[in-house]
Amino acid sequence: MTQAASVVSAKDLCLTYQADDAPVHALSNVNLDVRKGDFVSFIGPSGCGKTTFLRVIADLERKTSGDITVNGMTPEEARKARAYGYVFQAPALYPWRTIEKNIALPLEIMSYPSADRKKRIAAALELVNLSGFEKKFPWQLSGGMQQRASIARALAFDADLLLMDEPFGALDEIVRDHLNEELLKLWARTDKTICFVTHSIPEAVYLSTKIVVMSPRPGRVTDIIDSTLPKERPLGIRETPEFLEIAHRVREGLRAGHSYEH
Repeated sequence: MTQAASVVSAKDLCLTYQADDAPVHALSNVNLDVRKGDFVSFIGPSGCGKTTFLRVIADLERKTSGDITVNGMTPEEARKARAYGYVFQAPALYPWRTIEKNIALPLEIMSYPSADRKKRIAAALELVNLSGFEKKFPWQLSGGMQQRASIARALAFDADLLLMDEPFGALDEIVRDHLNEELLKLWARTDKTICFVTHSIPEAVYLSTKIVVMSPRPGRVTDIIDSTLPKERPLGIRETPEFLEIAHRVREGLRAGHSYEH
């Protein structure tokens, strides 16, 4: 079988901030290859660089040293080429714009023609099961529906790569489980490559083809776990020995990272 093309490739990636008192090493020698069609979760304690890594991919932060490419381009070139959609922790919807107008925003910025915008908005709403809610305002929707609208906005211009920064972290467990299921269906239907930040071990194991375990600052990759779970994953799979074994390995990786002596 031929290997899928590389979507994100990081080699010896480092990022250091200059804080008031001392430099902060946010990322240290990160080496990672994300292949087309992968669902990669990043898990680790707060401040370990998960979100920073996503922001480097998105050209919202700049590396200090090392190399990173996105679809073979620099992050800046990838941003200009609109190579990814970004879903933030909070839905970040404008309260004065309807759901369809919120989804339209990136399309307006990119100067898509009006007819094309309408088609794309309708398709994106259908993908996240929000058809019929286009005229509603964000405050008229539940938290889970708002986050689905945020995902629709990131899908509207059909980028191959979806960057998701703890999109379900603020939602209750029942809603989160439902959206995890929906996200897997969406991923199967669209064949996107997804980079997903989470603090939840069950969420990381349930969603991913690959789980990247990161250590406390300086953020290093301590383990990369390839999932052996099938692509079809009912929620009940979380009770299986195979699932629990992968979760155990993630937990061990997090524990080993914590005990790391600098």
